[in-house]
Amino acid sequence: MDKVLKQPKDRRTGAYFAHLGMLGAQTRHHRYWRDIRAFAIPVLIAALGQTLIYSAIFLRTGRADFFSLVPTIAALTGVPVLSAFILTAFRRNEAPIVSALAVVLVFFSFAVTVLSAFRIPMSYGALAAALPVSTVAMAFANIGFHRAIRDRVGVIGFAGAPTVVALFNGTVAMIGSPEEDVTRFDTILVDPNQHPSGEWAHLLSRCYLSGVEILPWTRFLEIHMGRVDVSSFDLSHLQYSPSQRLYARAKRLLDLLIVVLTLPITIPLALFTAAYISLRDGGQVLFVQHRYGLGGRVFRLYKFRTMYRGTRGGATVVADKRIIPGCRFIRRARLDELPQLYNILKGDMTLIGPRPEAADLVRWYRKEIPEWDYRTLVLPGITGWAQVNNGATSTPAEARTKLAYDLYYIKHLSFDLDLQILFRTVRTVLFGTGAR
Repeated sequence: MDKVLKQPKDRRTGAYFAHLGMLGAQTRHHRYWRDIRAFAIPVLIAALGQTLIYSAIFLRTGRADFFSLVPTIAALTGVPVLSAFILTAFRRNEAPIVSALAVVLVFFSFAVTVLSAFRIPMSYGALAAALPVSTVAMAFANIGFHRAIRDRVGVIGFAGAPTVVALFNGTVAMIGSPEEDVTRFDTILVDPNQHPSGEWAHLLSRCYLSGVEILPWTRFLEIHMGRVDVSSFDLSHLQYSPSQRLYARAKRLLDLLIVVLTLPITIPLALFTAAYISLRDGGQVLFVQHRYGLGGRVFRLYKFRTMYRGTRGGATVVADKRIIPGCRFIRRARLDELPQLYNILKGDMTLIGPRPEAADLVRWYRKEIPEWDYRTLVLPGITGWAQVNNGATSTPAEARTKLAYDLYYIKHLSFDLDLQILFRTVRTVLFGTGAR
């Protein structure tokens, strides 16, 4: 550290940066351009989509002013291009959808302002039709970018470092010596419970000068895998921002609004599902089960019965003969979950949150996983982060992984995360993944 703190005799800016370069400092151009390339295809799709939509509507109105069409298309093309450059600067942002929408809207407004300032004739209807192309394309591009970040990662030696390397399936390299070259890494992981000292502190100072990011390995786990380390999770980690607290309050209103607005669709679907089950097997069409909800309170959860009367419950298996013919589609399309909209109206559940568990399973989970009750800190949901990432569980190890996803959701509760869960749930329903 002494040679880092020692200042060069020549205090000019150029000499100072030359001095830092001698100590190992360097720019990270390779990572920046690598990130930009991740947006190349979405930017191209957005640019072409906007061009086709705007041109079709503009020319359909009977205009033949190509001198105004060209600069407008050029301005629209600049929106996704400039947005990509800005979004790469927020590679650790936890709201990829909202941030992408905000950046696109800013550049779109700027493009329209510039065109208006130069008095270039525009079709505002065509502009309004072209805007969703950029917003949707860049939102999905930003989500994909955050998932596909491929940093070269190393972890400095500590007692549990081999376990961390194994956890990340060999994508994280072990740094065995404080003298190792840190410039070959983009990120260095440290143990949050052990403060690096001595030679390791000198290595971290070289990381700082070289632009290498330093992160606790538990934080890196959250960023790249979307789950927390259950063994180190503590209630003190739940430090909600003002925006999170505001969204938590607004979530109930949004639930009610969505349920009421979708009633013209969900009621006919529910009636059709109930009629089909009644015709195929007769008897009661609803399945009622006690589940654990907010604060560990037990409530009655409602579902459509999809198994023959008199069959025992339990986890389903592939080609389960207890399931009524035709009800596999009902389960795959999640139509059996429609009665839970009543649970939402009652206030027992929310649309998106940790899935409520049956009372007998909870007793087993509590015995095997002491941290299980943390997932009851929020209302349970029809779909959740664990469901779109982990699917069904049947072993203690799988249940612990599911809890890791649920705790991640509770810690990072946000409108953006709920949107991601909603999109992935729709994909799950369309492709039938996770349903038996």
